[in-house]
Amino acid sequence: MSLTVDEAGRMLANPGAYADDRRFHESLALLRRESPVHRVDDVPAYNPFWAITKHADVLEIERNHQLFLNAPRPVLATAEFDELNRQREEQGVALRTLIHMDDPDHRVIRAIGADWFRPRAMRALEPRVKELAKRYVDRMVERGGECDFVQDIAVHFPLYVILSLLGLPESDFDRMLKLTQELFGGDDTEFQRGTTPEEKLQVLLEFFAYFQELTQARRIDPTDDLASAIANARIDGEPLNDFDTASYYVIIATAGHDTTSSTISGGLHALIQNPGELARLRDKPELMPLAVDEMIRWVTPVKEFMRTATKDYELRGVTIREGDSVLLSYPSANRDEEVFADPFRFDVGRDPNKHLAFGFGVHYCLGAALARIEVRAFYEELLPRLRSIELAGEPENIATLFVGGLKRLPVRYDIAP
Repeated sequence: MSLTVDEAGRMLANPGAYADDRRFHESLALLRRESPVHRVDDVPAYNPFWAITKHADVLEIERNHQLFLNAPRPVLATAEFDELNRQREEQGVALRTLIHMDDPDHRVIRAIGADWFRPRAMRALEPRVKELAKRYVDRMVERGGECDFVQDIAVHFPLYVILSLLGLPESDFDRMLKLTQELFGGDDTEFQRGTTPEEKLQVLLEFFAYFQELTQARRIDPTDDLASAIANARIDGEPLNDFDTASYYVIIATAGHDTTSSTISGGLHALIQNPGELARLRDKPELMPLAVDEMIRWVTPVKEFMRTATKDYELRGVTIREGDSVLLSYPSANRDEEVFADPFRFDVGRDPNKHLAFGFGVHYCLGAALARIEVRAFYEELLPRLRSIELAGEPENIATLFVGGLKRLPVRYDIAP
């Protein structure tokens, strides 16, 4: 059954819609064709917003970061959750990560961790990433030729990398994984802590409690890890307050692995579905950097960010009023027919590949270089050893409005020891 434009727009506020790739992308293609700047104002429980689905328009808004602000509505959530978060902000106890901030705060806070993700630091980390990639490909072998690739492999490899960088003990990794899945899976019945805003906020409070303890420990006994750099950072001579410090940890510890695990698992699914591209990549390993970016474009783990207009702005003949919210749809921008040749074809040699999966401009993803290194290291380890692979069941996507990808990928394979 075909969708109307209004029905397509409403799907952007339906977590379950993101779990149905085919129908979801049909909706986005319809919006790009017929209503690329589309008003969504009739979804129960959600405040209105403009859906921005064209690559050029997402890019234009990202570039205009002083006119379109992250605050006060950085991601799509229910009106009830928005109000609860506003109240917590007034009390000074709200999550305030880089994605919640605008300049000048954003620029200053981002600089605290920036050196840890620069090319020099990434080159130093690469041997450890490769060592961990081998560990998790070996784990696939240990599984006896069949596993749920997402839950058994993909969620653990980047988690281990980022939490090691932070300096967290391995005994806490499972706890961090559970909290991350509850945070990003808050709209998925399998992962959610609860259904009310208060229950969802409880996940954040547990994160905060954990990282406040970590902050105190690193201030008493500084080490040479990223957690210590965050805990002991100074802005105008003063340390970050407890909630800003904990918020910094939360964004690094969660987005630093969940997005990458989605790319690794979604990339493998795409290779299984496109055996010709799998063979091509194995025959031409020099294509790996291009293949990594194609996996990132294909999956687009971050589904949206919101921006709020600070004054009236005209886009494609439509006036976005001061105070209006816009939703930047990255999966749509990354399938835009005007930018990508044959955008629904998975092409390991796609070049150029102007995807926006990492955002653009001042809010460009801090961990983009690390994500590329991790995905590349994993597949450079896996593919030379891979003799065969196929699906062993039906893949499942997570229901989400923000970050996600596959939550199940049953596979059967033969990998050389």
